Amino acid sequence: MLSIVVNFYNNRREAMNTLHSLTRAYQHNAAAIEFEVIALDHGSTLPLNEADVRAFGPEFHYRFVETKSVSPAAAINAACRDARGEHLLVIIDGAHILSPGIYALAERAFAQFTAPFVASVAFHLGPKQQNESVIEGYNQQVEDGLLAGSGWRNNGYRLYTIAGAFADPGMGWFGCAFEAGCFGIGKNDFLALGGFDERFVARGGGLVALDFFQRAVARERGEYVMLLGEGSFHQFHGGVASNAPKAAHPWKEFHDEYVRIRGKAFARVPRRPFYFGTLPNEAIAATRISAEHGLGLWQKAIAQGEA
Repeated sequence: MLSIVVNFYNNRREAMNTLHSLTRAYQHNAAAIEFEVIALDHGSTLPLNEADVRAFGPEFHYRFVETKSVSPAAAINAACRDARGEHLLVIIDGAHILSPGIYALAERAFAQFTAPFVASVAFHLGPKQQNESVIEGYNQQVEDGLLAGSGWRNNGYRLYTIAGAFADPGMGWFGCAFEAGCFGIGKNDFLALGGFDERFVARGGGLVALDFFQRAVARERGEYVMLLGEGSFHQFHGGVASNAPKAAHPWKEFHDEYVRIRGKAFARVPRRPFYFGTLPNEAIAATRISAEHGLGLWQKAIAQGEA
């Protein structure tokens, strides 16, 4: 079984789109895949309606977490421990809509590799990174119009046509990623890594997702697998980091916590992945940008002796 753990916080609008992208009808070639979706509602002041979550299908389960913590690390770890599947898909920010090939490709990757860490690339919906577009008037209402006009519910790859930027400077599939909006890993491997480090208590978990990504990529045992042509698409929801103007971004606060915990500055692990998948037509433009600028990052790292 594949267990999908998705975390929400005051995401009533975004959750309906994200949960739709996790359904059997939306995900390609998912008819024979046994899966469950654990929808966490992490202390929301405006919680999701359990009936709305369960309406997406018998695979969907709702869990409200009564907490004052602003970091979801402990709640996600608990859900992963309780998951029935031997393989996990984890979405730390429930504002991410998935592309429709992730379930099938992740299942194939788990079958193909011994102990894979399966990553997907994250994108921002809208004309550019939302930290920039928010200053120019981008908001949920504008985004609703883009989503409605894209036809993504009938063809999830149409999300590429309304996504103007990668979510981080890693520059996509061919770059050097910081994190993944959605990642897959064996349950035992997740637990062996200690899951998300619960010492990260900053808003939204701070750099907890980046920390886990780098630790997973750095494993001596296990393969790093990138799902080519697949992605997750971040919806605007007023997030503390993703939707903060760059001048007000909490990076320093988050990085200071990282240094206190790890005793060093954050740095990406320069490891190249196995590529698994294919490219839908809608992703060609993003692929071209990733190949040009992402591979440039590797060339720079090689020249500086970092890779």
